[in-house]
Amino acid sequence: MRRYTVVVHPAEEGGYWVDAPALPGCYSQGETVEEALESIREAIEAHLEVIREEGKPIPEEGGLVVQQVEVAVA
Repeated sequence: MRRYTVVVHPAEEGGYWVDAPALPGCYSQGETVEEALESIREAIEAHLEVIREEGKPIPEEGGLVVQQVEVAVA
Protein backbone atom coordinates (compact mmCIF):
# COMPACT_ATOMS: atom_id res chain seq x y z
CA MET A 1 0.00 0.00 0.00
CA ARG A 2 1.32 3.46 -0.91
CA ARG A 3 0.06 6.90 0.06
CA TYR A 4 0.30 9.91 -2.25
CA THR A 5 -0.63 13.53 -1.66
CA VAL A 6 -3.13 14.89 -4.17
CA VAL A 7 -4.19 18.48 -4.82
CA VAL A 8 -7.82 19.25 -5.62
CA HIS A 9 -8.47 22.36 -7.73
CA PRO A 10 -11.81 23.92 -8.66
CA ALA A 11 -12.28 23.75 -12.43
CA GLU A 12 -13.31 26.89 -14.30
CA GLU A 13 -16.13 25.06 -16.05
CA GLY A 14 -17.39 23.52 -12.80
CA GLY A 15 -16.39 20.46 -10.87
CA TYR A 16 -12.82 19.76 -9.82
CA TRP A 17 -9.55 18.55 -11.24
CA VAL A 18 -6.93 16.83 -9.15
CA ASP A 19 -3.27 15.93 -9.57
CA ALA A 20 -0.67 13.86 -7.77
CA PRO A 21 2.53 15.98 -7.61
CA ALA A 22 4.79 12.96 -6.96
CA LEU A 23 3.52 11.37 -10.19
CA PRO A 24 4.01 13.89 -13.01
CA GLY A 25 1.29 13.61 -15.63
CA CYS A 26 -1.11 11.86 -13.28
CA TYR A 27 -4.31 13.84 -12.95
CA SER A 28 -8.07 13.40 -13.14
CA GLN A 29 -11.36 15.19 -12.55
CA GLY A 30 -14.83 14.87 -11.07
CA GLU A 31 -18.05 16.79 -10.57
CA THR A 32 -17.63 16.69 -6.78
CA VAL A 33 -14.57 16.51 -4.54
CA GLU A 34 -15.52 12.93 -3.67
CA GLU A 35 -15.77 11.96 -7.35
CA ALA A 36 -12.46 13.68 -8.10
CA LEU A 37 -10.74 11.80 -5.27
CA GLU A 38 -12.11 8.44 -6.41
CA SER A 39 -11.09 9.26 -9.95
CA ILE A 40 -7.52 10.19 -9.00
CA ARG A 41 -7.25 6.99 -6.95
CA GLU A 42 -8.05 5.03 -10.11
CA ALA A 43 -5.68 7.21 -12.18
CA ILE A 44 -2.84 6.63 -9.71
CA GLU A 45 -3.41 2.86 -9.79
CA ALA A 46 -3.32 2.89 -13.61
CA HIS A 47 -0.27 5.17 -13.63
CA LEU A 48 1.62 2.86 -11.26
CA GLU A 49 0.65 -0.19 -13.32
CA VAL A 50 2.25 1.37 -16.41
CA ILE A 51 5.37 2.18 -14.41
CA ARG A 52 5.52 -1.44 -13.20
CA GLU A 53 5.03 -2.79 -16.75
CA GLU A 54 7.90 -0.60 -17.94
CA GLY A 55 10.11 -2.09 -15.23
CA LYS A 56 10.69 1.27 -13.57
CA PRO A 57 10.76 1.76 -9.79
CA ILE A 58 7.54 2.92 -8.14
CA PRO A 59 8.02 6.56 -7.10
CA GLU A 60 8.10 7.37 -3.43
CA GLU A 61 6.61 10.61 -2.26
CA GLY A 62 9.33 12.64 -0.65
CA GLY A 63 10.20 16.22 -0.08
CA LEU A 64 6.73 17.51 -0.85
CA VAL A 65 5.71 20.34 1.44
CA VAL A 66 2.17 21.69 1.36
CA GLN A 67 1.92 24.95 3.24
CA GLN A 68 -0.11 28.15 3.09
CA VAL A 69 1.58 31.53 3.19
CA GLU A 70 0.03 34.86 4.06
CA VAL A 71 0.57 37.82 1.73
CA ALA A 72 -0.46 41.46 1.94
CA VAL A 73 -2.97 42.62 -0.64
CA ALA A 74 -2.95 46.31 -1.49
